Amino acid sequence: MLSTRVVKLGGSELDRPDWLAACAQALVRLDPVVVVHGGGRAVSALSRRLGLPVEKRDGRRVTTPEVAEVVELVMAGPVNRQVVTALRAAGLDAVGLSGVDGGLLTAQPAAGGLGHVGEIVQVRVALLESFLLAGLTPVIAPMAPDASGAQGPPLNVNADDAAAAIAAALGAAELLLVSDVPGVEMDGAVRPALEAGDVETLIELGVAADGMAAKLRAATAALRGGARAVRIGDLHLLDDARAGTRILAPAVQPA
Repeated sequence: MLSTRVVKLGGSELDRPDWLAACAQALVRLDPVVVVHGGGRAVSALSRRLGLPVEKRDGRRVTTPEVAEVVELVMAGPVNRQVVTALRAAGLDAVGLSGVDGGLLTAQPAAGGLGHVGEIVQVRVALLESFLLAGLTPVIAPMAPDASGAQGPPLNVNADDAAAAIAAALGAAELLLVSDVPGVEMDGAVRPALEAGDVETLIELGVAADGMAAKLRAATAALRGGARAVRIGDLHLLDDARAGTRILAPAVQPA
C-alpha cells in the first residue's frame, strides 16, 4: 500500500483558522495522508451552554449519553467541516467522514467508568485505502458505533486513540500527533526520543499527565499494532522530520 501517514490534529489550536490553514499547507507535502481530528474545546463549550457536565479523567472525557449526543453533533458537524474546508483550500481533495460512515470504525465500551466512551476494535482498512487510491484525503471525526449493535449515539472515542488504531491498521509509515505542545517536555526541555517501555513510568511519576498521558499511551498502542513510527509535537512535525518527540518501539529481545 501507499506509504501513508496518519495525522491527528487537536489541542486548543484547532479553533484558530490561521493554525489550521498552516497545517493544511504542510499536509499537502505529506500526501497521501489520513487526518483524524479532535475538537474537545468545542464539545466542552456546547456542553456548558446546554448545562451538561464537563469532566475529564486522565485526559479522556467522561461521557454521559447526553454528552455523547453533543460529541456527535460537534465533531461530525462544524469541527469536521472546518478541517475539510481548510484542507480543500490548500489543495487536498479532502472528504469528511465519521467513524460511523461506511462502518469505518467499530468500538466496544471502554473500561474505567467513563460512560459512553469506546475503544476501537475494528478499522475498515479497505474503505480507507479506496479513498487514498482515488487521491482523496479522509478527514475522520472519532466516534464509532458499538460492535454489539446497541442503539443510541455512537461511542465517543479519544482522537489520539482513534488515530493510533487507524495508523496500526494501515501499517502507517508514521503517526503524527499534532497539537499545541512542542513534544514531551522533561525538566523544561523537549525530549527528542522516548522508549515506549518508559511511558507508564513517566505517567506514574507525573511527568506526563492528562492529555499527554493519553497521547503517550496512544503512541505505544500504535507501535504495538503495526505503525512504523510515531512522533508527538506541534505544527513543526509536519515540516521537520526531527521535530517533536519520537516514541521508539520496544526493541525485540533475542530469544
